[in-house]
Amino acid sequence: MASRSWHFTGRIAGWGTPGGTRFVLGAWRDSPLGPFADVMVERPDGERLLLAPSQEVADFVASTYTFDTTVLVPVAVTTTAGHPLAGTPTAAGQTWQVAAGPLVAHLHVGARPPLGRLLRLVPRPLATAPALTRVTDPVARTLLRGVRTRGSAGGGRTEHYGAHDLHRLTAAETRWEGEDLGPLHPLDPPVRFGFGSSPRDPSVTDLVTTVRPAR
Repeated sequence: MASRSWHFTGRIAGWGTPGGTRFVLGAWRDSPLGPFADVMVERPDGERLLLAPSQEVADFVASTYTFDTTVLVPVAVTTTAGHPLAGTPTAAGQTWQVAAGPLVAHLHVGARPPLGRLLRLVPRPLATAPALTRVTDPVARTLLRGVRTRGSAGGGRTEHYGAHDLHRLTAAETRWEGEDLGPLHPLDPPVRFGFGSSPRDPSVTDLVTTVRPAR
């Protein structure tokens, strides 16, 4: 990739399980790598895994975040009706089906919490501007334990999360290698892939992620 800013438009879903396995799903409809989805997993023993659909995606994500193991598997995210998630706006009442190698999950999307309603009031060009993370980062760290909107992306690069919508997850059915991991649970403790975590409360965040190269 050329030395320039990279923009990833899509959403991130984060959820936990009672046994301590936590998941962060990225579903990107527009990116320099094309449309793709990937899953970051932290197991109860602290092992961090990346489930990626291609070596190109794995290389880029692993240059930004830290993993103990990377697994190349097809990663598909669809709605209940079988439509690709990429062309479907996030909305309450949706069920997402996630299939990524050892992971099979159904995520049930709920209503916007107060923060989600607040994000909707901010004009999208402003909400997704990297410069705004100078304001949102200290607010996120105060209100959402472990969450950052601005930080190091490795190799001298910086990463900015420009969120413009937020929905709760109300339920999840998660299976790992055929084993039922139990009902929806908070992401506790915070995941440790990079400079920031997903919110403790299971949720879906619509955002634009900007990665800027070292100057």
